[in-house]
Amino acid sequence: MTHHTIAPLDGVRVLELGNYIAAPTAGRLLADFGAEVIKVERPGTGDELRNWRLHKGTTSMLYRTLNRNKKSVVLDLRTDSGKQAVLELVAKCDILLENFRPGTLEKWGLGPEVLNQANPELIVTRISAFGQTGPLSERPGFAAVAEAYGGFRNLVGDPDRAPVRVGVSIGDSIAGLYAAFGSVMSLYQREARRRDSAGGVPLTERIIDVALNEAMFSMMESLIPDYQAYGVDRQRMGGRMEGIAPSNAYVCKDGASIVVAGNGDSIFQRYMQTIGRPDLAEDPSLQTNAGRWAQREELDQAIGEWAAALSGAEALAALEAAGVPAGPIYTAADISTDTQYAARNMIQKFDVSTGEEILPGVGFPGIVPVIGDQSLPIRNLGPDLGENTQEILGGLLKMDAAQISAASGREEALRP
Repeated sequence: MTHHTIAPLDGVRVLELGNYIAAPTAGRLLADFGAEVIKVERPGTGDELRNWRLHKGTTSMLYRTLNRNKKSVVLDLRTDSGKQAVLELVAKCDILLENFRPGTLEKWGLGPEVLNQANPELIVTRISAFGQTGPLSERPGFAAVAEAYGGFRNLVGDPDRAPVRVGVSIGDSIAGLYAAFGSVMSLYQREARRRDSAGGVPLTERIIDVALNEAMFSMMESLIPDYQAYGVDRQRMGGRMEGIAPSNAYVCKDGASIVVAGNGDSIFQRYMQTIGRPDLAEDPSLQTNAGRWAQREELDQAIGEWAAALSGAEALAALEAAGVPAGPIYTAADISTDTQYAARNMIQKFDVSTGEEILPGVGFPGIVPVIGDQSLPIRNLGPDLGENTQEILGGLLKMDAAQISAASGREEALRP
């Protein structure tokens, strides 16, 4: 296969000082496309994600997933030798990723100015709850809080009850996407300046500042302009989307749920014929989206009654025959056996260690976006804690055994 040679970021080296999901997501994206990502973990526990959703053993599937294609190095940043090792690595890296509370790197003596002395071309990508500046910058914060601040949480759930969260750490993941984009953008700027002999990029322009709340806020479409222009305050709609009808999820006879997006004017005609309601198709008040939105309850009831009399497969077959956009609501089991995902190599199987045993043939999500005709192969799952300490500190930094022990916090462990 030629896929192995597709690595647009080959030759880029990244130092990831990240925990949890946000910075590691950025690191994963860069690693997926060929960057060498060196993940620094603390002695003993490593990234706390190793214990999240831990069903067995010592290393979760979540960690294995988000830290794929990376190398793990143990460094104790509370020690001088650990910090020194970071600065030596920084000198050999293009990008540093971090998602500590603002001020933490500075407190450790590893702020941007110090990093810049070690490498005057380094791109410093920082992810935090509210950004590095402003009145809230010093607050610690998790994505749940940032999703609420960003306006996102207010729109998720049913209108008659408290907002809910979506079932994944969406705030962290979107911030991670922005961090990866910002890093690559800054890398491009640096290379363009080199090409044009325009001199280096000033440090202020090489600090990429990603705030979780702003990452979510930027996903909110026209929430603010609609409010400021028209006084419109968007509300939670459950399975619906504000101002668009009929578009919702419906439960079928066999308990399967399907999503149907039948809100285009001509699609609506075919949709109503399919569910046996030509009267709705011909109703003059339902010929435009605004009219259908006004009568969304009646439409949803009619569609719901139709869906409830059929199995999910029967309902989808009828809608597909009529050219009405619809699809099943997939579970993990459905995705695991789906031919579309399989055709694009989007589930890749590995024998994986829990830290206590090897589980054979476990599927992991493939690499997005696709280059060529299917997902690039995952080179390795998230590494064991410190799996590459020797390789990186001994090989790349030419440290001897005593220096490696000091930097990785093993000295204390070796003392009686």
